[in-house]
Amino acid sequence: MRAIVIGSTKHMLFALFYSTIGTSIALIIIAVWLLNARPELSLWHTTHLKNEYHQQSGLDNFKQYLALENKLFAEVEQKIYQQYQPEVASPINRYEKGSSSDPALWHEDWNRSFEWPNDDAEFGLLLIHGMSDSPYSMSHIAEHYRHQAHIVGLRLPGHGTTPSGLTDITWPDLAGAVALATAHLSDKLKGKPLYVVGFSTGAALALNHQLEAISLNKPTHYDKMIFMSPAIGLAPIAQAAYWQAKLGALLGQEKLFWNSIEVEYDPFKYMSFAVNAGDIVYQLTLRNKQLLDSLSAEQKQKIAPIQTFQSVIDDTVSSVNVVDELYRYLPKNGHELVMFDYNRSTGFRLLMNLDPITFFEPFWTNNDMDYRLTLIESQAQQSRAVQARELGILNQQAPQELLLEWPKGVFSLSHIALPFPIEDPLYGPLIIENTETVQIGLAVFQAERGLFSMSAANMLRQKWNPFYPYMMDRMDKFMIPPQD
Repeated sequence: MRAIVIGSTKHMLFALFYSTIGTSIALIIIAVWLLNARPELSLWHTTHLKNEYHQQSGLDNFKQYLALENKLFAEVEQKIYQQYQPEVASPINRYEKGSSSDPALWHEDWNRSFEWPNDDAEFGLLLIHGMSDSPYSMSHIAEHYRHQAHIVGLRLPGHGTTPSGLTDITWPDLAGAVALATAHLSDKLKGKPLYVVGFSTGAALALNHQLEAISLNKPTHYDKMIFMSPAIGLAPIAQAAYWQAKLGALLGQEKLFWNSIEVEYDPFKYMSFAVNAGDIVYQLTLRNKQLLDSLSAEQKQKIAPIQTFQSVIDDTVSSVNVVDELYRYLPKNGHELVMFDYNRSTGFRLLMNLDPITFFEPFWTNNDMDYRLTLIESQAQQSRAVQARELGILNQQAPQELLLEWPKGVFSLSHIALPFPIEDPLYGPLIIENTETVQIGLAVFQAERGLFSMSAANMLRQKWNPFYPYMMDRMDKFMIPPQD
């Protein structure tokens, strides 16, 4: 009898094992089929650019980086713009010369690194854009400080050219470029302060540059760091990017190297997103967490003052991790965190499953912080006006009324909105008459779903920052505090 029971159990376990294997294979086949049902890859998804910078390139300085960048863009001209022959011309393809999305129509090629020297500079400013972006995302910051600073806007490797550039870079490649630009600017300043502004992945790279130096007990370069929507933590599902790419290589399915394959209508940002790009950010955040965890209390005191601007609602990076995995570990050293709440002036909140501010309560409720914490929030339930309220046990002062308000129909900021004012000609909502260039901020069309190649999610995502003037005022005071 006992032998029968053991035999039955063994057969049951074998059946369960093979059933699990069969189900897993079936799910993989279905996933591969769905992924391959997406649009076909284009020339800019498959072309390999040999003149892109990698950490192994053997470059010694930023001047050499710019020289290699010149060769890179000549290669893009030869391999993409001169080779692409569309069957049907598109008015919004950045890789078609003369289209409204052609970067060449702009007065400056914001896809490339730039340097604005200033002999009378009070300080140096390094600007680092985010993943899949270009230096354009930092252009307004650059314009704001061009009369005060010697400015370098860095084009990160893999960016500003073709989406395929993000399929074979690594985060050390990006960090290597940051190191070259930082050393160059530091040398030019001859002892003057050096500040860095990083957006998203750019913020993570700036933080990494600082933490790597501190962990090795080396001198640091940045006197202050300003972050916008910093990539401090991502959702655990980001780990799947690595395995999706591995599966694509195993099966020889190039479409599996892409999370999304889109029409490239933005002149300064890739709409298609490579799987490898997500994995790069994930690996970079893990490295920064490892470094931060390994620092002693004395070493953490060497972290330059950080000022961060972050929306409580962010679908790209974790807003909570900015607090949980960065600010919670920072000692008192002049650090600041500005959080933008969502629009509470309407009944919109009744449609939400859970108030996002709830996730921050364990860190903020009945606690005093070692950093200055400001919440930009609605003044009242029936008002679109906003106020700035300081949080923390020691900050029991009246909220500051701001002469700003939520635009009608806008319910929150987004990950991508923070660096752009309402006047931005590409992402802003203001109509520019007689312009030849695309205005993505105006692209909100009502029709049946599936009609447009631009996804509804991209059309509806908030693309500019209604509170940009307040952000810049806070940035000014952080960089150069007012004299008493």
